[in-house]
Amino acid sequence: MSRRLRSGLSAVLITLSCLLVPFGALSAWAAYGLADTGRYVTTMAPLAHDPDVREAIADTVGDGIMDEIDHQMDIRVTRGTVAPFVHDAVRSFTQTAAFRTAWNEGNRAAHDAVLRALREGDDGRDRPVTVDLAPVTAQVKAQLTEDHVPLAARIPVEHTEVALLPAQDLGRLRKGFDVLEVAGFWLPVAAVAFAVTGIALAACRRRALTATALGTALGGALLALALAVGRSLTLAGLPDEVSQPAVGAVYDALTATLRTVSWILVALGLTVAAVAWLTHRVTRRRRPTEPSPAPQPQPQPQPQPPTSVEA
Repeated sequence: MSRRLRSGLSAVLITLSCLLVPFGALSAWAAYGLADTGRYVTTMAPLAHDPDVREAIADTVGDGIMDEIDHQMDIRVTRGTVAPFVHDAVRSFTQTAAFRTAWNEGNRAAHDAVLRALREGDDGRDRPVTVDLAPVTAQVKAQLTEDHVPLAARIPVEHTEVALLPAQDLGRLRKGFDVLEVAGFWLPVAAVAFAVTGIALAACRRRALTATALGTALGGALLALALAVGRSLTLAGLPDEVSQPAVGAVYDALTATLRTVSWILVALGLTVAAVAWLTHRVTRRRRPTEPSPAPQPQPQPQPQPPTSVEA
């Protein structure tokens, strides 16, 4: 294989490797991070202490309880009388250990339901994926009754289902999830294989290694930028009744690992490129120079003996 052909093929493989870096990291995060129930629950657990998330849950659950009261209790003054107590009780409940347990179990049940819906075969009978808020309502009712709040004992505990995934979107999401599970393994493997092969084929492996490292750093930076843009677009597209701080906290928690990976790629790529450049400089300085040939001694003219002059 000629030197020019090797250089061209090496450049193509290294370029493909650098392009696959952000997509490989994203697909691996989705396949092995979000799709694992244990990791998901561990990631979401700290949000039970986040004030924005607790406030959003208090408003959502409190409004749900008041809607049930309005539908099942024929008392016109109920909302104005009980609503402050209900919201205060829910807000107080979100600060207890029982809420943190319910939060973890609720996230586990919701995640299991979503995964089950995405991994089951399409039988034409897809149903929306929902989560039931009845356990939380029962806890709030018990606390209000214990505090002797008027009408608390008459609060209905209904199975209030909150939709997580609509039925009409399950088919499309199921196909995308299948692709992610395959890409989560093969895209990182392909990126590493292309990089190793490209460096091995390069006519100048030091330059190929430096290019691969800089391309990896660029891919990590683009991934971090995409996460920031995605956060802004997600918050901008929310309805007015949804708490932006709470959604932002959830987004940050879910993408924390991916953001860490992106900055690791940037730091690793820049470090490898800097080490390759410094090694080359040190090697050039220590390389011995060829000694110049010593000048050959010029033959000295021999003195001629004096000639005698005869008288």
